[in-house]
Amino acid sequence: MTDILTPDQTQVLRLFCDTVVPPIDHPGDSDGFWARRATDTGADQGVLALLAGLPAEQRQAVAGLFDALAEHGFLTSPQAAREQMLRAIPETATLTSMVLLMTYGITDASGRNPNWDRLGYPGPVPVDVPAGERPITPLRPHGDLDLEADVVVIGSGAGGGLIAGRLAATGARVVVLEAGRYRTEADFHQLELAAYRSSYWRGGPTPTGDLNLTLMAGAGLGGGTVINWTNCLRTRDGVRREWATEHGLTDLATAAFDRHLDAVWRELSVTDQCSELNRVHEAMFRGAEALGWSFATVHRNWDEKRHDAAIAGHLGFGDRSGAKRSTVKVYLESAVADHDARVVDGCRADRILVEQGRAAGVRGHWTSEDGTSSATVTVRAPVVVVAAGALESPGVLLRSGLGGPAAGRYLRLHPCTVTMGDYGSDMRAWWGPPQAGLVNEFADVEDGHGFLMESVQYTTALGASALPFTTAAEHKQAMADYRDNGSFIGLIRDRGHGRVTLGAAGDTVAWYSLDDELDIRNTHRALAAEIRLHHAAGARKIRVLAHGLGGWSEGDDLDAYIAAAQRVPLRAGGMTLFSAHQMGSCRMGADPATSVADPRGELHDTPGVWIGDASAFPTPSGTNPMITIMALASRTAENIAAAR
Repeated sequence: MTDILTPDQTQVLRLFCDTVVPPIDHPGDSDGFWARRATDTGADQGVLALLAGLPAEQRQAVAGLFDALAEHGFLTSPQAAREQMLRAIPETATLTSMVLLMTYGITDASGRNPNWDRLGYPGPVPVDVPAGERPITPLRPHGDLDLEADVVVIGSGAGGGLIAGRLAATGARVVVLEAGRYRTEADFHQLELAAYRSSYWRGGPTPTGDLNLTLMAGAGLGGGTVINWTNCLRTRDGVRREWATEHGLTDLATAAFDRHLDAVWRELSVTDQCSELNRVHEAMFRGAEALGWSFATVHRNWDEKRHDAAIAGHLGFGDRSGAKRSTVKVYLESAVADHDARVVDGCRADRILVEQGRAAGVRGHWTSEDGTSSATVTVRAPVVVVAAGALESPGVLLRSGLGGPAAGRYLRLHPCTVTMGDYGSDMRAWWGPPQAGLVNEFADVEDGHGFLMESVQYTTALGASALPFTTAAEHKQAMADYRDNGSFIGLIRDRGHGRVTLGAAGDTVAWYSLDDELDIRNTHRALAAEIRLHHAAGARKIRVLAHGLGGWSEGDDLDAYIAAAQRVPLRAGGMTLFSAHQMGSCRMGADPATSVADPRGELHDTPGVWIGDASAFPTPSGTNPMITIMALASRTAENIAAAR
């Protein structure tokens, strides 16, 4: 990595890191937290590694930024002046987040970060996992690979993994193409940054093209079902009626769809017996009870026999216990072992093959994990299932010239705001299932839309990178108090939508502006509710993740703080918005002008091509979508089998 930056640029990078996280004189610094600078943790080397993975033009832009800082005297200026420079240059914001991500997430040979002691974070939980136990053996091409199948499935997440399993069980010859890699319990180390690199889309938190939201999505065999937080919610009746009456999916309003929901619930071993409330959930319950709001214990797809609450707290980094009932365990392992399905991981589907107007297969390219070899993979099949996720499925269609005018449109993201409450004592937020409770009081407050309030998985790196601050000392104080905080999110069912397009290199780019009037109202309602929930639960301080907005402390005017939070722009540079649910970019419907697939799931313009993931949602589910994705996929698999 020595050729990424010149020696002078490397010097600027190191000082940039130590400007964001500088040494600060502080009394009683027994563990060296205040004296520790970013480069003491190796953050500069971590940022270099991130830069190495960027496209050449982006690396050149960062190098140019360093040159510009040097020309303005960055290397010779005092700390306060350097901080002022960074605040004055918006382009430094992403790099600042990288530095914080590394400073609080990077680990040494022992698997620990030196800042974790101050944060009260114990780190990974020791788990004995049998080495070499890999029920699936993906194909490894030696030269270009040509396969024949009855069905080729692009993607293996909640939708694709289930469809592959269902169709293989009917006797169909199934090939699964997965762009990510196959991981088992032995590959998971309960480490945040390692998990982002190995199991998340584009290596972890990724901004939309307009920088308005940060996207979190799974990538790997099993997709999001391997790293999501196991919150199982059935499709709401109002959403089912909307999809049936307004989009032509008439059976969704009948018992026929209950059959699919029930089957998925049973197959995933969904239970509420492994949903212990940690101190954050207890605060949520306490606040909801004080306000008279509804509170529910979450059902989870989890093996009760393997359950350990301490290990469950790390499940977003890959579940090392083997308790998580992902599509890999429930559907793909059986498809391979019992029905001879074949899997090619590390293979991106470039385009769908079409002959005489019908599906004829898929062509993609495979790359070895070390990047030293590659091959073209061609699968000839009369049925193609597109299930690469709502961020990538439209890319496959757009590169193939399929899907009609709606391909890539109607992207829904369930935008989330985040608030933190400081409760004055260690919340131990790292213990227990990340989402064990939720407040659903406001799920439908206007025209079928509203919001849920949930909690999040404890993270040191992402948490640090998302905390807004004005000065480096302010951020360091916030991290010194981090252990006393618990976070709530407000997840809205969005009426507005974004879109997915193709960039110059053929990769997908997501765009999203939260500007629909109803969505703005519901986001403001969610912010107010999150703040009041923390207050009713006894938080002594409250902070909204938003730029330019300070925190609330006991004695301050709560209504005034809520009003100030609601004035923050809902875009880049204002409110920090996240999305872990991407839906709708290849949606089903009766009208080919506004939908990609018909109500059965087959493309309007290309028979034999089916949509099998969350991109098929006509509108957003308004709930954590996994169960809805899988029930729709079960329905689609049945329709494919009938068509064959």
